[in-house]
Amino acid sequence: LPNKYGGNENLEAIAFLRQLNTSLFREFPDIVMIAEESTAWPMVTRPVDVGGLGFTFKWNMGWMHDTLKYFKTDPIYRQYHHNQLTFSIWYAFDEQFVLPLSHDEVVHMKGSLIYKMAGDNNQKFANLRALFAYMMAHPGKKLLFMGGEFAQWAEWNFDQSLEWHLLAHENHRGIQKLVSDLNKLYREQAALYLYDEKHEGFEWIDYHDVHHNVIVFVRKCDDPNESIIVVCNFSDTILDDYRIGVPYSKMWEEIFNSQQRAYAGWDITNPYPKEVEQIPMHGREQSISLRLPPLGVIYLKQVEV
Repeated sequence: LPNKYGGNENLEAIAFLRQLNTSLFREFPDIVMIAEESTAWPMVTRPVDVGGLGFTFKWNMGWMHDTLKYFKTDPIYRQYHHNQLTFSIWYAFDEQFVLPLSHDEVVHMKGSLIYKMAGDNNQKFANLRALFAYMMAHPGKKLLFMGGEFAQWAEWNFDQSLEWHLLAHENHRGIQKLVSDLNKLYREQAALYLYDEKHEGFEWIDYHDVHHNVIVFVRKCDDPNESIIVVCNFSDTILDDYRIGVPYSKMWEEIFNSQQRAYAGWDITNPYPKEVEQIPMHGREQSISLRLPPLGVIYLKQVEV
């Protein structure tokens, strides 16, 4: 039945959620309330007094569905699905989002995260490393369900323990170390989290290179010197002498690479700082040349000349 205004909104449910959040935050101001919502209902994480529902965070279901679908796709065909990477930024700042790789995605015959990845065994691990690195750099808080942090093959089963025995294998230990290092880096680098909910914290460098499956963006904070450039190569090909425009005229150093040997990766890195050249690229006056690992994500940070 329509409500008194003729719409299909459940007005009593809306009032209940607003009262619930108002009451809880009044009594327990340090709590966190997170909504799992998939209908694009507006202002879920806005304050009640401005018409919102008053939640702290909301699961970004669109990001999760698009991203997992992309990583299931063979790199040969990813150029036709490039929008699954780029679309989430159009609405990333509409709410206070959580990026959920939750229990819901690893049960009921959906397969574990590592199982979902495209390619042979080595490519699956490379894709999962790239997924976690991309997730950590994307605006939004992070949610990773247990078992994913070391690439458990089996789905979640509440009757069994996690497959800890897999840590006897290098690939699984590599995923575990990568997640640990990403968490440490996330806490150390304010650009990765400070402006999660603001346009000012994110800037595209290039999202048009569909043929190479590459996207490049900057995460920002208050100090421009602390900015981090994120370069994602989701093709299965090494890209040598790949030039990207950079926003500042300092040298740039690779501070993270998902294909490092320490993560059981293929050790295709940029071991030395990259000097900025006055070669225009991507609408900027200066650029640097990089070696991009296949199925890899790298983070770059400025260093003093």
